[in-house]
Amino acid sequence: MKQILLPIALAASLAAPLYAQETDAPEDGTSLIEDGARMFFEGLLQEARPAMRDMRELAERLGPQLRGFAQEMGPALADILKDVEDLSVYATPEKLPNGDIIIRRKEPLDPEPRPELPDLSPPDTGDEIEI
Repeated sequence: MKQILLPIALAASLAAPLYAQETDAPEDGTSLIEDGARMFFEGLLQEARPAMRDMRELAERLGPQLRGFAQEMGPALADILKDVEDLSVYATPEKLPNGDIIIRRKEPLDPEPRPELPDLSPPDTGDEIEI
């Protein structure tokens, strides 16, 4: 009999409704998820601060040089980009042993038809020319 009563008592105790423990809400009204997200972003910001400081120093150091490069090379690059309509049709640039750089098209253009040259052979009149 004791063997039957123990499993029944255990099943009855597990089947009874369980009440969740009441949690005290934080005084400022934020949930644990909000607190965790805030702490995560604060940690992320602390980790990123040195990198952002280094980026600012690099920008301050290279800024005048990049501005000068853009002023000098800007018009030349604009002229090149007028001729180059779509960069995706070109392959990766190749550097030749002599230092030249070649940028080839991925698919060559069809050659343009050449204009017909006039026939420049002397007319055959059948007459002999005396010298």
